[in-house]
Amino acid sequence: MKFVDTHAHLYLDKFQEDIDQVVSNAISRGVSEIYLPNIDTDTLESLNALTLAYPHVFKPMIGLHPCDVKEDYQEKLRTLKVLADKVNYIAIGEIGMDLYWDKSTKDIQEDAFLIQCDWAKEYKLPIAIHSRDSTDELIDLLEVNRDLGIGGVFHCFTGTNAQAIKILDLGFYLGIGGVVTFKNSGLRDELKGLPLDRIVLETDAPFLAPVPHRGKRNESSYIPLIAEELTKVFNCDLSEIAKKTTENAHRLFGL
Repeated sequence: MKFVDTHAHLYLDKFQEDIDQVVSNAISRGVSEIYLPNIDTDTLESLNALTLAYPHVFKPMIGLHPCDVKEDYQEKLRTLKVLADKVNYIAIGEIGMDLYWDKSTKDIQEDAFLIQCDWAKEYKLPIAIHSRDSTDELIDLLEVNRDLGIGGVFHCFTGTNAQAIKILDLGFYLGIGGVVTFKNSGLRDELKGLPLDRIVLETDAPFLAPVPHRGKRNESSYIPLIAEELTKVFNCDLSEIAKKTTENAHRLFGL
């Protein structure tokens, strides 16, 4: 069986000492591709370096994470745009809004998101959306801007069934990670009845490790644990989850 981890930050310092082993662990568990969303201007160098070291495994994205949208966001976006013109990235991400940590930057987060949505339209790329405490706001923004004609994925989806239906109606996918394995998350019930052909797997490593590793460093080799949980949601075997979610990832990211 082959799996795809559509969202992992394996270029961060937490993997500096053992990245080769982390990659080996993933491959040994059938995780043959790992997609890397960017965070800030400072992280792009290490992201690109990891992609060059393992071009058969890693696929890079470019974007400015909403938590890094500060007063200098326009300057950062100009820097990233220059780099986006030079490298073939598979998506614009990780972009979106985060109203959990800082609501005071809501307006500039929205502006940064829409600017990067314009990039997605220009490059004909999907977007990888961060939507912590802002899922409804982002759904509204995308509905108003349907004319952009872009698609993508709501990364780390933990919302309601009603929100999921709206996201699917917009043509987007749902990225499902370790939260689905948490005993009291409720996410399993919210996913029931949704089409498997719009689901992709992700870890968000090093964050949000699935059970039984919850609270520890996450890594891409844990993707099968997430997939196993989804067999209960979609009432199918593991091979079907692997096949469908891999096909979905390739279709979504044009690979």
